[in-house]
Amino acid sequence: MAGANLIYGLGMLELGITFCFEQFVIDNEIARMIKRAVQGIDVNDEALAVDIITKVGAGGDFLMQEHTMRHMRQVQSQPRLIDRKMRNAWLEAGGKNLTEVAHEEALSILTAYKPEPLSEDVSNKLRSIVEEAEEEFGIHKPAALH
Repeated sequence: MAGANLIYGLGMLELGITFCFEQFVIDNEIARMIKRAVQGIDVNDEALAVDIITKVGAGGDFLMQEHTMRHMRQVQSQPRLIDRKMRNAWLEAGGKNLTEVAHEEALSILTAYKPEPLSEDVSNKLRSIVEEAEEEFGIHKPAALH
């Protein structure tokens, strides 16, 4: 809220000496929620819903209003790992704690994620940067890697 625009250290343990995949996905979830919070809220006629408030009145049912249903998922953060169920429902669903859920998510990412290949231009540019740095710092690759 003070204007920081960098979230640093996701997944780091022991002052960054160790990284933990579970911690990384937990921190990513928290960072996503922070980004949503600092977006702020819209202040306009649609968001304020003064007409709905007037129509429903004090003590009325706002949850079943079409306006509420249309906006609630956009306004509230939607965590993928943090389980907001009531305790009994959470237990019935397996009662996995956040570390267990994060472990499963990390394994899923590590086994299933397929990155899109870099374009040839980007790949060539990166190769050029690496070769330039190797030359500047006198790094010699074995002949088999050339």
